[in-house]
Amino acid sequence: MQVAVDTGRVALVRTEQKDAEFAAYMTARQPSLLRTAYLLSGDRTTAEDLVQTAFAKLYLSWDKVQRRELVDGYVRRILVNEHNSLWRRPWKRRELVTETLPEQAARPQASYDGERAAMWEFVQTLPRKQRAVVVLRYYEDLSEAETADVLGISVGTVKSQASRAIASLRTRIQDHPLLARDREDER
Repeated sequence: MQVAVDTGRVALVRTEQKDAEFAAYMTARQPSLLRTAYLLSGDRTTAEDLVQTAFAKLYLSWDKVQRRELVDGYVRRILVNEHNSLWRRPWKRRELVTETLPEQAARPQASYDGERAAMWEFVQTLPRKQRAVVVLRYYEDLSEAETADVLGISVGTVKSQASRAIASLRTRIQDHPLLARDREDER
């Protein structure tokens, strides 16, 4: 006796399972990934676009991900690659000339103190690779090896980029009234 299996129904159940699993992952990780993307780009709308693109690419390869514990590293890698490729796209280099300035949205009031804002302003002035290393190492608290893996560089490069970034930041904060004051208090 043969049992007929409805392959269409089995495929539908698998797709629904996949979608539910992906939706749960996306809901859990979106705030963290949005923060990482913002720290990389310095712009909320660009960060949202980066996260959306990263999730879209992750969804397309969700069935191929063998080890679910490595998904965070994989999606961070997508974020970094997408951020880097933004600067290569020709539309980013074009200026749009208009007769009137667009209406500027009011910036939300920051809920943190001036020191953090000042430090973030300095971090944003770092070259892209140094900023990416600082964001992943110190804001996302990844190890040197994890940072190297996400960025596709060696651990030594992570160390040297972090060292250069910190040295650059140290020289700049000496001139800032809020940050320089704290350094004098520590002595």
